[in-house]
Amino acid sequence: MARTGRRPGSPDTREAILVAAREAFADRGFDGASIRAIATAANVDPALVHHYFGTKDQLFLETMQVPADPGALVTAALAAGTEGLGERLVRTILTVWDSPAGHGAVAMIRSAMSNELFARMFREFITHVILRRVAKSLDLGPDEAALRTGLVASQMAGLVVARYVIKFDPVATLPVEALVQLIGPTIQRYLTGTLPVMAGPAEKTVRPDKPAARPARAVRKNRHP
Repeated sequence: MARTGRRPGSPDTREAILVAAREAFADRGFDGASIRAIATAANVDPALVHHYFGTKDQLFLETMQVPADPGALVTAALAAGTEGLGERLVRTILTVWDSPAGHGAVAMIRSAMSNELFARMFREFITHVILRRVAKSLDLGPDEAALRTGLVASQMAGLVVARYVIKFDPVATLPVEALVQLIGPTIQRYLTGTLPVMAGPAEKTVRPDKPAARPARAVRKNRHP
């Protein structure tokens, strides 16, 4: 009699788990995707997921095919404090991308730009692995953290695409340290500087598409009785 039940370990079990994990992380995010739910979708015992991938964090990194553990790199950059953090983050990211491991990272970006499922996973990856760690280190409130880390992500994503995907000169050929000096201060301002949109009413700047209100004219008194 044929045995029924969950699939035991086999050469294709690992891939089945990865497929289920990609869909779970894309649909429910890192926090909402459980090891048990992923195992159920892959028709395996949860113990096999831990056997092949260890923790949920490790499974998440594996689904993204990340060439290096960015969490460890970001943690190292944060360890030295907030001063100079922008420069250290730019240096860390560019050093990894300029290394042989960067070829896999370029493939990851290309996939995120052309595949909606992978794009959702990539957003979740950036949020969970990198931005959440930065926000926690800076002790930011939810709204402020979302704004500051979103600005950092937009700047870094633009840099990575320009340097490694489009290969837009001179950004593509400048030395890492030159880009660190040019872009690091902007990242630092996004992380710890004053942002006009978050300032009080008296400090907010006028939007360029909305001209400033003209001062009211003084009412002229009639000189004649």
